[in-house]
Amino acid sequence: SLNAACSHTIVSASLGSMGLCRLFGVSWPWSLAAGLGVYLGTSSWKYFYIAARTAKRDLNGLYVLMRVKLALWRYMHHGSNIPSIFAQTVKLHPNKPALIYEATGEMWTFTQLDEISNGVAHWARGQGWVSGDVVALFMESRPLQVALWLGLAKVGVEAALINFSLRCDPLLHCIGVSESRAIVFGAELADAMLDISSTMSQSMVRFCTGDLSAEQLACLAAQPLDPILAAAPKHSPSPCVPPKGMNDRLFYIYTSGTTGLPKAAIVVHSRYYRIAAFGYFAFRMRSDDIVYDCLPLYHSAGNIIGVGQCLIHGLTVVVKKKFSASRFWEDCIKYNCTVVQYIGEICRYLLSQPVRPAEKQHKVRLAVGNGLRPSVWEAFMERFGVAQIGEFYGATECNCSIANMDGKVGACGFNSRILPNVYPIRLVRVDEDTMELVRDSRGFCVPCRPGEPGLLVGRINQQDPLRRFDGYANQDATKKKIAHNVFKKNDSAYLSGDVLVMDELGYMYFRDRSGDTFRWRGENVSTTEVEGILSNLLGQTDVAVYGVAVAGVEGKAGMAAIADATGSFDCSNFLQDIQRVLPPYARPVFLRISPHVDTTGTFKIQKTRLQREGFDPRLTNDKIYFLNTRGARYEAMNEELYNAIVEGRMSL
Repeated sequence: SLNAACSHTIVSASLGSMGLCRLFGVSWPWSLAAGLGVYLGTSSWKYFYIAARTAKRDLNGLYVLMRVKLALWRYMHHGSNIPSIFAQTVKLHPNKPALIYEATGEMWTFTQLDEISNGVAHWARGQGWVSGDVVALFMESRPLQVALWLGLAKVGVEAALINFSLRCDPLLHCIGVSESRAIVFGAELADAMLDISSTMSQSMVRFCTGDLSAEQLACLAAQPLDPILAAAPKHSPSPCVPPKGMNDRLFYIYTSGTTGLPKAAIVVHSRYYRIAAFGYFAFRMRSDDIVYDCLPLYHSAGNIIGVGQCLIHGLTVVVKKKFSASRFWEDCIKYNCTVVQYIGEICRYLLSQPVRPAEKQHKVRLAVGNGLRPSVWEAFMERFGVAQIGEFYGATECNCSIANMDGKVGACGFNSRILPNVYPIRLVRVDEDTMELVRDSRGFCVPCRPGEPGLLVGRINQQDPLRRFDGYANQDATKKKIAHNVFKKNDSAYLSGDVLVMDELGYMYFRDRSGDTFRWRGENVSTTEVEGILSNLLGQTDVAVYGVAVAGVEGKAGMAAIADATGSFDCSNFLQDIQRVLPPYARPVFLRISPHVDTTGTFKIQKTRLQREGFDPRLTNDKIYFLNTRGARYEAMNEELYNAIVEGRMSL
């Protein structure tokens, strides 16, 4: 309406006057007074209240946005890419530690990382790989993983970063969808490779890093990579032809989606820069910071938010092979870390540790991550003396990332209520059961009011590196994440798949994932993928997989309802089978064994009642089992065990 448009214009003018005052060094009280002068008598006090409460936050957000946007424009104008940006970093800090491997204490300077990645580039070219070819990397976190994808990128080859927990069919699927010409695997994953070796294409060239005997290498038809890299030239390779720019593909990161098996999300060079730079500027990192990165390097959090600070901003990053709650603070002290990374669960694991002196003797001032519950948030800051939490939201492939820049407890980010069009993301109404968009009489999406849950969407503009959506290796999967006629006729927007809620000041709060995925142990679990695997194991039996909430625990624990008409289901055999084919986070924590599983009229498995009843043995006559990971067995659920789990006396 005209009134709304006028009020937005007036608020923009008043905010502009405040911004100018601050730019010229005027104090906040006088700047607000100037804004008030423009505003008074022209619009409602509500908007003035919101502007007064959020102006500083919004202007800081605008500054971060413009800084990243200008840097991206400059890099695109000069034909830069991630390897060339890294080359500038090497010139600035040739002898500074770049990556430290916590497992061995090994340290690489920026020059050494550059030379090792150059060796990778020469090896790749010697294999005959050209710009646009793909090579899969399958290994536990280590600095060499960074040198591998970076070296491949120097000659235009794209790495597919594969989750080291995957086994059997999901592993084969991930290698297959990337159309990789070769795979480099860690010796620690030789068994996983052996499981798929005969099924994998024989034209797939295989290289192993780490110690394997000649017999094991022969069995896997693999060549040892370490001696090849040790003998490779260390000078910069000649540029790849055609050259790769900021909008070209850098690598693939796999994201668990609602369509079943993991999808290969395309990460272009500008996206890598954007994610790393937003993390750096939004959370006020410094060039002398040392980052403790205990998150897997096959995820964007570990490899972009973490390692990106090393490659782009010259920070030292400590790479941890696997997260350890008992060693966390000792590691931070040992390496003088000032920034740590987390997923929500990590902070809870640290809080559950016994009090030890090291937890207050560190220099950590900032924790960056996502999924931190409000109840854990303040307890974490207080107990461990961490001054700042940098909570953010954003999938690897999304164009609607948000960040909590001012430490509002519980919020995963914000969007300006006063200048919403500066960053065109919205919460729109959605049917939470079907995740279908709700549309108005004109066919457009309906924006949510403050306090009303909605699907987060981001307007797509392929010409803008901040607004573009590159999608997945699979075109059909890409199309499913795009909606049309969202804000106006013929536009398009990225569908995040996540329901958030925004308060009146524009702070956004995460709501659990709906539909076919749930989050557990920091991973997205695809119910359709796990259902398919379990059904295959059990001779195509009906299986329903869903997430159930457990009091005091982040995410949702996996539960599988299994049809067993004959009463022949064997828990111990089932556990042995799933340990072979499912990563730990995807294994059902609870089982429900039933004569049959409810289906809809169209033969879709009906989960609503199952989810509502959860794992409470009092609500059903079906047999329920709990996976006791310490005892490595499924235990029959009774009221005593149920109460122990609900009261937090039994760890999951």
